Parts: sequence; C-alpha cells; structure tokens
Amino acid sequence: MRFRILFALIIVFAFAFSMVSFAQDDVTATPGPSKTPSPSETPVPEETESVETATDISAVPQLSSLPRSYTQEDLSVLVGNVQRPNGIAYIDDYLFTACNGDWTMYRIDSVTGETITYVFGIRNAHQMVSETTEFGFNLWIPDFDTDQFMRIDHTASAPALITRENLDGPWGIANLGEEQFLISNLRADNLVIADSQGNSQVAVEGLRAPAGLIVDGDYVYVANNSSARRAIEWFAIDDLDIDDEGNITVVEGITQPLVTGLQNTSSLVLADDGYLYFSYALGTRGVVGRVNPEECRDGGCSNEQVEIVLFTELTAPLAGLTITPDMRLFVHTIYRPEIYWLELYP
Repeated sequence: MRFRILFALIIVFAFAFSMVSFAQDDVTATPGPSKTPSPSETPVPEETESVETATDISAVPQLSSLPRSYTQEDLSVLVGNVQRPNGIAYIDDYLFTACNGDWTMYRIDSVTGETITYVFGIRNAHQMVSETTEFGFNLWIPDFDTDQFMRIDHTASAPALITRENLDGPWGIANLGEEQFLISNLRADNLVIADSQGNSQVAVEGLRAPAGLIVDGDYVYVANNSSARRAIEWFAIDDLDIDDEGNITVVEGITQPLVTGLQNTSSLVLADDGYLYFSYALGTRGVVGRVNPEECRDGGCSNEQVEIVLFTELTAPLAGLTITPDMRLFVHTIYRPEIYWLELYP
C-alpha cells in the first residue's frame, strides 16, 4: 500500500516539474536595455549648456599628420589594363583616365578596378576637371596632343569641341568661376582663360613650362615643370586684369614662388585635408609630396619643408595623381598601365 502511495507521489511530482519546464520554455526572451536611449527615455533638462560635440571619426582630418611616409611597398595595384593612362579624374566612385595609346577615355571602378571603354576621341589629357550637373556630370579636358579644349558628359557621347583658340600644349585646368576655366599652356608658357561657350584669351604671360593648375579660393597654384627654383608658383586671382565687362588684359610678373627646390613638378591636387599634394622627381624616381599652402604663401617653402608622402620606385614623372574625398591616393607613372592606390589615413 505504501509502495503504491509513494509511486503515485512520484508521478504527480514528475508531471508538475514537466509543466513548469514547458512554461519556462514558452516564455519570450526580454531584450536587454538599449545602449542608446530613445528620445522618450532621455531626460530633457530645463536649461542646457553649450558643449563641444565629439569629432566625427569619418570626417577628413584637416591638416593632420600622416601616420608615416609611404613607399612602393605600401602601394596596391588597382588595375593594369589601360595601356598608357595619363591624367585621372574622380567622379562618384569612378576614375576616368585618358589613354594616349588608343585615344580612349576609360572608366574604372575605384574599388573593384572594373574597367569599361567610355568614349573615344581624347588623345592625351594631363589634367581634367569634373563638374556635377542636374542630370549627371561634365568632364572638361584640355587635349595636349590636339591643342583642343574638350568636354564629355554622363551620356558617353563623342567629345564636344569647346575651342582651339589660344591653346598650345594645354596641360593643366582649374575652375575659375561657374562658366570659366584657367588653362595652362606648357609650350606657350602662359595661362589662358576659356569659358564653356568657346571664348578664350591669354591672361598671364612669362611663365616657364606651366603644368598642373589648382584654384584655392582666392589663389592660383601653378606647377613649373622646368625650373626647380620656382617649382610651384602662386598668385592671387585679384591680380588678373579682368574688367566688369569680362574683358581681359594680359598681365606678366604676377607669380611668386610657393615651393622651391623640386625637379619636374607636374601634377597638383588640393586634397580635402587642406594640403596641396604634388608629384615631382627625385633623381629618376617619382615622388609625391605635400605642403600647407597657406604657410608657404607667406615667404615660400623650400624643398626641406616639403613632407614626402610617397616615395616610389616608379620612373618619374608620375603622370596621373588624384586624391578622393575619403583620402585614397591614386597614382601611376607615364607610359605604364598599372594604376596604384593607397589609403592616406588608414
């Protein structure tokens, strides 16, 4: 009898235990507290004091030191299937580069390296300027081989001729207002102002093999490809003689040395970190350096004040140089298909 009572108690206990376990398994888990309180959970004080917000770590560092100078070993090859690339322009995650081997503009994905033939008819472009439009973009291009100022756009139509006037070895280009551009003539030793309607006029004379161009607010920087004594020059836009009706009088002797002591300076890039980057030669090797242009406008900088960004084993000149808004540097040497890249602030 006692055995039967004991057995019944065991059965009842086991059944009760199983029901508790089942109920526990059927409970929905409660999420942990949010690390970021929702607005309704955040108390709002009656009075607040102004405080500095934390710096956005995704923002480009302004005039910040590089982790170190980079070498050839730090470079990675993005692509090597453009036969003879020259100038490079960056637009919306793509690189555009003109091949002076087959006279074709190629579009390259700046991350994957995927390359397509974009348009035929640009023979040799050392520098290009991109412009965002309502429908896409324009790419303004001085063609060094044909002495022409050209434009291509997002439709990948044939290049449109803007002008041939006053162009003799056009190399560099920079925006000068909404409808105007400043173009350097390497062979003619001058600067030309051209507009999108095809008007052009010589504006500055007396230079020495002007190459890359940059407009930095109220100032213009010009790479001097033949004189180490005036490797990079500058002048104020106000020094140009342009009257209220847009008529231009040629001026001379307005440039001042920005950087001295560099050989064969060619490409100029004003990056989003505030520095002026440039390619030049150190012996036979291509080098990328940089300076703070504001400091160098005050009396000029020597080559000893140039910070070497990249010392390559590539033969000078480094024909293509561009830096994206997220501070990826792309570079290549002349007449070689490989386009290299590195992250300046990893």
